[in-house]
Amino acid sequence: MAEEIERKFLVNDDSWREQVFRQSKMSQGYLNDTQQSSVRVRVAGDQGYLNIKSATLGVYRKEYEYAIPVEDANEILNELAQKPLIEKTRYYVKYAEHVWEVDVFEGDNAGLVVAEVELGSEDEPFERPPWIGEEVSGDPRYYNVCLAKHPYKSW
Repeated sequence: MAEEIERKFLVNDDSWREQVFRQSKMSQGYLNDTQQSSVRVRVAGDQGYLNIKSATLGVYRKEYEYAIPVEDANEILNELAQKPLIEKTRYYVKYAEHVWEVDVFEGDNAGLVVAEVELGSEDEPFERPPWIGEEVSGDPRYYNVCLAKHPYKSW
């Protein structure tokens, strides 16, 4: 069984940018979302992915992700995915013992910047970078599937 244990935080300032070691432009759209799961397609750079994630609140969720041809992913986003798409740039930042993913959203979600850290267990200790703010792991408004329906600009 695949699982994701991830904590999500708002970002206080841009000092994380000094530590970026990789970045990827992403476009993603949802094919369905129910009370049990969401199904999305993502294009990250020149790679395509199909992702199925349980629709549970909190830091632990079941997640399955599979590489698909980028041409197929683009076609699915253009023709089948719900609109608007989620557009963002993901920056990878190493801090202490973890790699943080900082998402800078664009389009209808412009102005929103969140950072996520994946953990091996729900109680795994980790050092918080100084640029991390409020934890929003349990707030569904910050889930990408919710941002697609209720963009940040409308809050």
